[in-house]
Amino acid sequence: MKAVVIPSPGGPEVLQLREVPAPEPGPEDLLVRVKATALNRADILQRMGQYPQPGPRAAFDIPGLEFAGEVIAAGPRAEGFVPGDRVMGLLAGGGYAGQVVIHHRLAMKVPPALSWHEAGATPEVYITAHDALLQCGLVAGETVLVHAAGSGVGVAAIQVAKAMGASLVLGTAGSAEKLSRARELGLDAAINYREQDFAQEALTATGGRGVDVVVDVIGAAYWEKNMRALALKGRMVIVGLMGGAAAPANLGLLLSKRLQVRGTVLRARPLEEKALATRAFEKSILPHIASGRVKIPVDSVFPLEAAADAHRRMEANANFGKIVLAVS
Repeated sequence: MKAVVIPSPGGPEVLQLREVPAPEPGPEDLLVRVKATALNRADILQRMGQYPQPGPRAAFDIPGLEFAGEVIAAGPRAEGFVPGDRVMGLLAGGGYAGQVVIHHRLAMKVPPALSWHEAGATPEVYITAHDALLQCGLVAGETVLVHAAGSGVGVAAIQVAKAMGASLVLGTAGSAEKLSRARELGLDAAINYREQDFAQEALTATGGRGVDVVVDVIGAAYWEKNMRALALKGRMVIVGLMGGAAAPANLGLLLSKRLQVRGTVLRARPLEEKALATRAFEKSILPHIASGRVKIPVDSVFPLEAAADAHRRMEANANFGKIVLAVS
């Protein structure tokens, strides 16, 4: 089969389309012909040698944390799926390929209304956003601040927060265009971080109270302002470190406001935890995607052989929503 491999760490130019052996499914696995996959920031880190695939080292270093495709074969203990089913799901890696193997408990049926490109762009960021908001204990009527509102996780978190009953969703981005498009997805208050102090804007929008939940993909660069933006007993979940991992921290606000801060990753979790996150998403959010209430914005579609160009677009922060690779 064809796959994009990383022969050695480096820039986008190191990505190579090669012929590699097809994966071998186990008794509880599905063998799937991939139709589409999508880029995530983890793919760039993996390409640079900074985020290796968990588990035993694979014969070929193939990025890709999600996919959508058609079941070729189902193992004897893979329940609920048959050849021909349209499925999507999470991967630890290997999505930039013609075929993938997935444990049946991590697979979901693709809603009929979703295109292959939309389905391929769904699992990683929407499950991540839903799981992050669950970890924060978001309840209906609360307020949420979402950073990088034009990113994959950002557009997912805005809509998932609304679907979970958030009364006010604020979002940050660095361009008026991205904020305008985020408003079309349900963003209530748009904050241009290049021109505005997002902590002050969050306080103003909430009458000085602050937000109940912050979904942060930036990390160190936003730590102090996030502390200011949070309400008494507010919660923050950090799902990315685009702005660095180490920062001097004034712990006074953490104590005086009785704040909670969580860090989360999805890729390295054991099967059981990923399966629970998948089923929770499938039950609570996938019906909203199927009905069209929650949208899957696809920024652009590249053929598999142009994966390097897709990486360049992501590294330039030019995308709104997901960058998709059309596989077959």
